[in-house]
Formats: sequence, structure tokens, C-alpha cells
Amino acid sequence: MKATIYDVAREAGVSIATVSNAINGKGKISKKRREEIFKIMERLNYQPSVIASALTGKRTYTIGVLIPDISNPFFAEIARAIEDQAHQSDYSVIICSTDNKDDRVERYVALLEQKSVDGIIIGTGVDNTEILNRLHKKSIPMAMIAREAPSLAVDTVVADDYVGGLLAAQHLTGLGHKRLAILSETLKVSSSRERIRGFKQGLDEANVPFDDTSIVICEYKVEEGKRGASELLTRSGGERPTAIFCCNDLLAIGAMQAAKEIGLHVPEQLSIVGFDDTVLAAVTDPPLTTVAQPMEHMGKLAFNLLLEHLRNKDAIRQRVVLRPELKVRRSTAPEPQLP
Repeated sequence: MKATIYDVAREAGVSIATVSNAINGKGKISKKRREEIFKIMERLNYQPSVIASALTGKRTYTIGVLIPDISNPFFAEIARAIEDQAHQSDYSVIICSTDNKDDRVERYVALLEQKSVDGIIIGTGVDNTEILNRLHKKSIPMAMIAREAPSLAVDTVVADDYVGGLLAAQHLTGLGHKRLAILSETLKVSSSRERIRGFKQGLDEANVPFDDTSIVICEYKVEEGKRGASELLTRSGGERPTAIFCCNDLLAIGAMQAAKEIGLHVPEQLSIVGFDDTVLAAVTDPPLTTVAQPMEHMGKLAFNLLLEHLRNKDAIRQRVVLRPELKVRRSTAPEPQLP
């Protein structure tokens, strides 16, 4: 049979309260006695019940992380940074991929509540804000990462998406490009809206006209970037763009594939700028010019803000905005002369 706390207490010759205090680092227990109790726990293969701890109002030392897709390099790097930082504080992490779909968000939130997680870091798009409102009303500590929830007083860590879009536009207009297009995720996501807003502001400052028909909305996938770029590059009437700003690196890689299939050379005939600076950006052919987000710093900071709130429920909520950086590689060049 599975060992219980009563078995540990009996073997150690102490009360169950003493065993509980040893596990939770409480009470006046000598170092020697604590080590003896841990050795007995190890010998009996006793593991404290997380759910039992939750039912008695104690922490479970587990957090949930909601992201759109763990196979996406950006969110994979974010999740790994959170996980690394959590482990340093003896927390476990449950990672949930939502595909930015509210029904999956709701199912995962219900699961995390059942698991009695101490808090949740949210990096996924949520159309139905009532989901977040319910969590907030239940006083489940939350932190947002790479996403905004303006209606809620929660800790938030984001890169300045507006500035990122602005940097991309300044780079391309500085190279002389005047025919530009955008591949973006759904505009329901605040980061996409801000990146486009910054990009359009940069074009406006350079007196470069832009038509919203040159924005193609895509899902967050390489094949979607390829589809969107093919649409832009083969439209009948008008002149094809000489540069495409992609609101994430996966869309930029898809745009590169589309250009290759059409027979356009990057960057000699088409410049491409991505966003995120994931591990893929440096290994594309040619290496991708992209707007870099400080992913590791973002993940660690989001966990630390959540942890601060777990330790002090009255901690001041913070909105931290980190500045992105343009990484110029070889996917951009001066505007070509179109036939």
C-alpha cells in the first residue's frame, strides 16, 4: 500500500504535525531531525499529496502556463524560461497549448483549477474576457505575458510591439522601399494590432503611402505565411511589394518559401522582415532580419512577478514594457528596380 504521513510519523517517532512542519519548512525542528524525517520519507517512497495540501489552504507549488502553441519557437522559448525560473523556486509548471481558442482556454482553466494551481501565467489570446474576469473574481493570481488584459489589474510583461513595428518600417524605408505589405496574425491579438500600428506610423513619418488592402491576415503557421505572401506577390493589377513586414518569424519563413517558388530572390528582389528573433531566424537562408523580443527575460520576469504576488497578495501590480531590438541580417536590401 502507498505510504501515508501517518506511516512516516510512526517510523520517525514524531507527530504528524511535526512531519508536516518538516515538509513545509515550519516549526522548531532541528536540522538533524528534519533530515531523519526526509530519509524515512525517501525509504517509504512517501510523496505529500498536492491536492490534500490545497484543500487545507496550503500551496501546491504548481503554476499553469497558457500559450497558443508549444511547437511555436517563440512560445517554446518563453515557456522554457518560465519553467527554468520556476524550478529555481521549487515550483512545477503545467503547460497548456490553446491554439488561441476560447473553448480550449476554458477547458484548460477548469483543469488548472481542479489541480489547485497556485497561479496562472497567460500568454494566449482570449476573446471572451469573461474567462479572465472569473479567474480574477476567484482571486487566482495571474500574470500576462506577450498579451494584454487592459480591463484587469494583473501583472503584465510585454515587449513594446508598437516600437517593434516602427523599427521595421524605419529599416525598410531607410533602404528606399516604397511598396510594402504586411503579413499578420489575427487583429484580435493586441500584439498584432500594435505591430501594425507602429509599422504604419513609420511609413507615415517617411511619407510612404500605404493601403490596408496590403495587409493579409494569417494563422500563426509557416504554411499560412507562404499562402499570404503568394497572394501578395501574385495579385493582378498594381505592382507587387518590394518588401514584406511579417508580424512573426514563422510567417516570414513562409514568405521566403513563397518567394522562392515564384522565382524571386531574397533580398535582391524582395526584402523580408520578421518579428520575435526565434532560434529559426539565424538559420534561414538567407538569415532573417527580424525584430528581437527578449524572450528569456520576459519569461523569467513574468514568473517573478507572479511569485511576488503569491508571497504577498497585496503586492502592487506591475505592467512591464521591454524595448525590442532590430536584428539586421541578410533578408533585407535596398529597393530593387521593378520592371
